[in-house]
Amino acid sequence: MSEKPVLVSGIKPTGDLHIGNYFGAMRQLVELSKTGTYKPFIFVADYHALNTMQDAEEMKRRTQELVMGYLAAGLDPKDIVLFKQSDVPAHTELCWIFDTITTMPYLKRAHAYKDAEAKNNEISVGTFNYPMLMAADILLYDAAVVPVGQDQKQHIEYARDTAEKFNRTYKTELFKLPEPYIMPEVAVVPGTDGQKMSKSYGNVIPLFANRDELTKCVMSIVTDSSGERPQNVYAIHKLVRSEDELGKIYDEHRGSYKILKEMLLEDLDRYLTPFRAKYEELKKDPSVIEAILTEGKREALAVSAAKMQEVRRAIGVA
Repeated sequence: MSEKPVLVSGIKPTGDLHIGNYFGAMRQLVELSKTGTYKPFIFVADYHALNTMQDAEEMKRRTQELVMGYLAAGLDPKDIVLFKQSDVPAHTELCWIFDTITTMPYLKRAHAYKDAEAKNNEISVGTFNYPMLMAADILLYDAAVVPVGQDQKQHIEYARDTAEKFNRTYKTELFKLPEPYIMPEVAVVPGTDGQKMSKSYGNVIPLFANRDELTKCVMSIVTDSSGERPQNVYAIHKLVRSEDELGKIYDEHRGSYKILKEMLLEDLDRYLTPFRAKYEELKKDPSVIEAILTEGKREALAVSAAKMQEVRRAIGVA
């Protein structure tokens, strides 16, 4: 293992990337990976995605797009181990071992289960059990930190509880207890309608939108005619320009919503152009993505195999 503390993060390939994804989480993960402080293991959480996606072609396409998207946004394969969860069998093997020491009442406390139950949804075993797969994802690599938003701390608590229970049950110190890394300045990005930006609300600005798509999205931002400053426009604008500059601009063009939207369009387009160019370049040669994932798989397999050998010895099957 690396001498640096390990950082683990999983990303589900379940939707088109938009600027809410970028400013809400992607940018912070990219910056964190560049510090040199950690050894990052970042994986495409395709097995987690199976809870909501049962379409083979869509899974392949979404996985490709997600990896291209993160690379275009600044993740450097030289700084991280980037791989698919499904390429490393130890994730599901360790999940099963954790299942055998985990009770159903404990899993019923998970937020995702409670949410699904409250909506009277039929709950799949995968949804019910996902905290154990997530614990395996984290503990397999001896993660020191896991970047999460404030509302996702429970994921890390489940991993810590599971590590402690395994260590106690098998009288070992095999698993380290990970800490949540609460990402600073995680933006809640408003959508074009003022609600939180989300594909399910149909209010997103795609991260790799071309100029025409960007224009259509920006011009559709809902404005409040009762105020002198269009708050939804301003809230998005301050993601790409300093509030000192914006204060003067919005005072100067008070009430001129069309002009302010046009200025936001220019600033967004300028900010996103390098991402778009990198994404288009990656689309031309899919073998680049394949090579990166193959190398990531090799390293993740080596680390996980060593860990699983210790686990098997601890439980008495090796």
